[in-house]
Amino acid sequence: MNGYAKSHSGVTNHSEQHKTKRKTSLKGTFVLVLGIIFIFIFIGISIAYGAANIKLTTVWEAVTHFNSNLASHQIIQEIRMPRAIGAVMVGALLAVSGAIIQGLTRNPLASPSIMGVTDGAAFAIVVMLSFFPTVTILGLTISSLVGAGVGVTLVFTIGAFSKGGLTPVKLALAGVAVGSMLSAISSAFALHFQVAKDMSFWYAGGLTSISWTSIKILSIAGIAGFLLAMLISRSITILSLGEEVSKGLGQKPLLIKSLGVTVVLVLTGAAVSVAGAVGFIGLVIPHISRFIIGSDYRWIIPISAVLGGLLLVLADIAARMVNAPYETPVGAITAIIGVPFFLYLARGERRGL
Repeated sequence: MNGYAKSHSGVTNHSEQHKTKRKTSLKGTFVLVLGIIFIFIFIGISIAYGAANIKLTTVWEAVTHFNSNLASHQIIQEIRMPRAIGAVMVGALLAVSGAIIQGLTRNPLASPSIMGVTDGAAFAIVVMLSFFPTVTILGLTISSLVGAGVGVTLVFTIGAFSKGGLTPVKLALAGVAVGSMLSAISSAFALHFQVAKDMSFWYAGGLTSISWTSIKILSIAGIAGFLLAMLISRSITILSLGEEVSKGLGQKPLLIKSLGVTVVLVLTGAAVSVAGAVGFIGLVIPHISRFIIGSDYRWIIPISAVLGGLLLVLADIAARMVNAPYETPVGAITAIIGVPFFLYLARGERRGL
């Protein structure tokens, strides 16, 4: 009887696990499909809404039957479509970056904008504009990748030497300190080399300069980064449970962390080079994704991408509505959402000090 009870218990547990996985898959698929539908809806609204409002029927005509002789079609194809699509891509890249950082560090306060990645990328862009004013978008992207690497290295180095090691709050404080330092140096460079006007776009975060060339760069970085992120997603799920658990299951934490950081640098570097310092998407969205789907990064990563893209295209629409006909920096809109969320998380982690 005892053996039968154990066998029956094992079958029951297996059945429960199967039901849980199936429920997670259904929920994840539903969220992804619904999110993508809303993205297409708000892309259409984003293209139609602007200094001169355009009917949605005209937007559809410009997409399906482009007429180069019509000014409205040219505006849609050359300005508004790249901006709307770029907003979705930038939001997706930053959200996935945030999800990976939080999984690798097991730090709920981690995000590209807080961990020095964004400020490092912006610093590198300032240096390039100062010494190489004619640099191409590709050059800015490569330099921003290098700068992002410098920023995150400084944050982790400072955090590692602090008393008590890398607690979540200390890592966040190190990120804020390094970010402030890099931002101050960037400002000094910008003023000295008279590129402050050019850099004001990156500091505030904006989508006005996105072109089809920018979309190509985001696509290459996004596809490569997303595929690698999904490849290591299961390992990140295990690593988020702790390094000892990860090693016990045959994982190589150092390799996973190296690959994860590479993904973060590629995705964030591309996003920052195109849209500037758009903050807090990488902080807020991964938490929402985990709340919806749980701790499985095979679902967290794609859901974060969809929700991040949706949030930024909505923020871009709001940025044009707040003070119409003038535009509010989209970074200010995301900060309005992100700052209270960050303070709430920091309050919950204050015992880690």
